[in-house]
Amino acid sequence: MRLIRGGFGASVQPMDGLALASAGPLTSCRSRPNCKGMVMHIVKLCVGVSSVDELEAHRDREMAARRAAGEPEVAMHVTRMSPARKDEVEAGGSLYWVMSGAIQCRSEIIALESVTGDDGIKRCAIIMSPEIIRTAAAPRRPFQGWRYLKPEDAPRDLSGGGEGGDDMPGELRAKLLELGAW
Repeated sequence: MRLIRGGFGASVQPMDGLALASAGPLTSCRSRPNCKGMVMHIVKLCVGVSSVDELEAHRDREMAARRAAGEPEVAMHVTRMSPARKDEVEAGGSLYWVMSGAIQCRSEIIALESVTGDDGIKRCAIIMSPEIIRTAAAPRRPFQGWRYLKPEDAPRDLSGGGEGGDDMPGELRAKLLELGAW
């Protein structure tokens, strides 16, 4: 199966020489009978993307490229390190995206798959639902890689636009978050 790299902020490119370790169908942990346990989320900086609208535009391009190639319509982001708590993340976790200094949205994680590139380096492909769910703003300082996020610490999903400054320009929203407006 040919994969499309899910790196945000760049154009969608074929990722030649990268293959999933498992040959089976991608199914979420929730649909597997042996999957039990606590849920854990992941937080990651969305480098090169400053707004949820920009992330949604990237996702739309990625889904169009996948449809044209006859591939499954799932979002994918490849990262260097694999979570040690894979079962907990796959048990219903989401990837929470940090943009402009705050968590602003999330994507439900379907699976974490081991991938190997042409360079022989193993990485982790985070396979996600293409739906992007906006969340209440939650300030975060910059960090490298990703971090775990407990469900009780995760920001709530937004029910409509405008909540928590969602309709404001990124820089203004980030400054208001810094000042404690939300």
